[in-house]
Amino acid sequence: MSAPRPDPVLKAQSLPELLELRAQHTPAATALRYFDSGGNHWTEKSFAELHRSALLNALFLADLFRDRHVPTRAAIIMGRRPQWPEVFFGACWAGTAIPVDPQLPEEEILHILRDSEASVVYAESEHADLVLQYCDTLHSLKHVVIFTGATQPPAGRAAGLQVHMYETVVQRPHPESVVPPPVPSPGKLAAIIYTSGTTGRPHGVLLTHHNLVSNVKSCLAAVRILPSDDFLLVLPLHHSFALTASLLVPVAAGVPVSMVRSLRTVTEDMQQLRPTILLTVPLMLYKMKERAVHQIRRSPLTRVLSLLPGGSRIVGFRIRRSLGGRLRMIVVGGAACDARVLRWFRRHGIPVIEGYGLTEASPVLTLNPPEKPRPGSAGRALPGIEIRIHDPGPDGVGEIIARGPNISSGYHNDPEATAATFRDGWLFTGDLGRLDAEGFLFITGRRKNLIVTAEGKNINPEEIEAHLLRSPYIAEALALASSEDGKPRAETLSVIVVPHMEALDTLAEKRHRPLAEQEIHALLREEVRRLTSPLPPYKRPRRIRVRYEPFEKTTTGKIKRFLYV
Repeated sequence: MSAPRPDPVLKAQSLPELLELRAQHTPAATALRYFDSGGNHWTEKSFAELHRSALLNALFLADLFRDRHVPTRAAIIMGRRPQWPEVFFGACWAGTAIPVDPQLPEEEILHILRDSEASVVYAESEHADLVLQYCDTLHSLKHVVIFTGATQPPAGRAAGLQVHMYETVVQRPHPESVVPPPVPSPGKLAAIIYTSGTTGRPHGVLLTHHNLVSNVKSCLAAVRILPSDDFLLVLPLHHSFALTASLLVPVAAGVPVSMVRSLRTVTEDMQQLRPTILLTVPLMLYKMKERAVHQIRRSPLTRVLSLLPGGSRIVGFRIRRSLGGRLRMIVVGGAACDARVLRWFRRHGIPVIEGYGLTEASPVLTLNPPEKPRPGSAGRALPGIEIRIHDPGPDGVGEIIARGPNISSGYHNDPEATAATFRDGWLFTGDLGRLDAEGFLFITGRRKNLIVTAEGKNINPEEIEAHLLRSPYIAEALALASSEDGKPRAETLSVIVVPHMEALDTLAEKRHRPLAEQEIHALLREEVRRLTSPLPPYKRPRRIRVRYEPFEKTTTGKIKRFLYV
């Protein structure tokens, strides 16, 4: 029996070429599935249609800057819209795409537009208004493309700035009758993607076509994508994990991407769309588990079934059916995930595999083998990527460094941070971890978060937080250094905990009375002491604070630590 022929799409060396080859190979296959609110139904776009829309955007941008010595840098400030992929492919075809998180504070959005030197902004009405209001401070900006509404430039504040409606972009002459822009070379800058900013102001990561395409190929070499697969797009596409794993990988594989309507409708959408692969972040996975556990507790039959031998599989069948019935794999990334949650899903017949990556790596570095994942590990390095531990201690823990064709060349407009992070071809991730004998990576913390006591002891706050989150009464935890009586700030370890109100309500029902605030504080302090008692004395918090509001987080669910230091 002869070996299967390699997919010709994998010959692509740039993102536009990737989409073009896919459109040539399987033009009628569904590329994107999304909800048409006007028609109140799900609709589809084929690979040929996606390629055509991307080409129209590329032609539009090429025409705008044909005779101007201005870099074509197109910022995309857009939520969950089916136009996002076509604008992105068009932008990195004609120039450079700059995905922007639309949920960022206004001053951060404006900082990204200035720092990236965006010459075009694609935006919905709300953000178009912001851009037009401050356009006199955005010196590189020449054009604004608006998706909805009839926004007009404020009088006297848009000299030299042109405003376009997106409908005019996609109603241009048929691209078959015009010469398309040249396909970019592999080394050309495809995107500037800004980091999520958990420790301060984000950096703009420079990613070439070669960086992104090589990462797509490594992902496909590590995970088998079936012709019947259907990816569910839940995460925002401005995030590098979603961009590569939830858009570029399925385009390369020739399978559909189904876009949920909103985070509130995920469960309902899954029942209608029936996806097979879901890519998510730990926070969303925890909420899925909580919802499933709540349903189990509410149903006497399901509760009894869960106690029987093999009951977990029966309950798992009911859970999978509530998620569409075809889900064969969940990939979780973006932050460390509690191994107990991974085991809970696997026990109920839903494989969850954990990976690890950074925007600077396009972004995926490691992934657990789908056939035999190791809970608690971030998996092994993807094909073509090398992972090492720099300067390991006696326990084998040191800084995780990586190299490969997917690694960025540096940060935009930040030579100092570039020199510190990218050294001799290696990406110094700033994360701490160890490798076992089989090459599985275990992440233990973040170097920047490391707490050094006055005695010179090192504390990884993530380790303390992981212990505290074992409590059913603690929903969130943050460990940090503090000071007391004017002593050095690294001398005292403190924690801030957010109570799990649903668990406390259940406890109150058992006690047949509401819990006073002092009781809640006493219970949480006792939980902290109980869960950290097995740790060495210097790792036991000396200060315990209770906070009732959730911590402020990035859009991928990571706590913005710098706000609480």
